[in-house]
Parts: sequence; structure tokens; C-alpha cells
Amino acid sequence: MLGAALTFFVLAVLAALIGFEVIATGFAAVAKIAFFLFLALAVLSLIGNFISGADRALS
Repeated sequence: MLGAALTFFVLAVLAALIGFEVIATGFAAVAKIAFFLFLALAVLSLIGNFISGADRALS
């Protein structure tokens, strides 16, 4: 579960680099939406990990 959270966080950071730095103006709006979507998925994955009580680290 932590692996999924880490994956979503990395995707959120990549989307932020594209969307907030305006590297590609045509994709900026899509990248901003993707950033918030992946950030929300990362947070939900972390919450799910804490609720389930999993002791696994990045597996």
C-alpha cells in the first residue's frame, strides 16, 4: 500500500513540474488536474495503509 502511495506521489510531482512550471502551456491545465488527482490518491493510499494497520514497508 505504501508503494502505491509513493507511486501516486511521484506522479503528482511530475504533473506539478509540467503544470505549475508551464513547460508546455497546452498541457498545463491537464497537468494541474492530474497533480491534484494523484496527490489525493497518494493521501488516500496513506490513510488506507494506516487504517489497515499494515506493517509492510514499500511492498
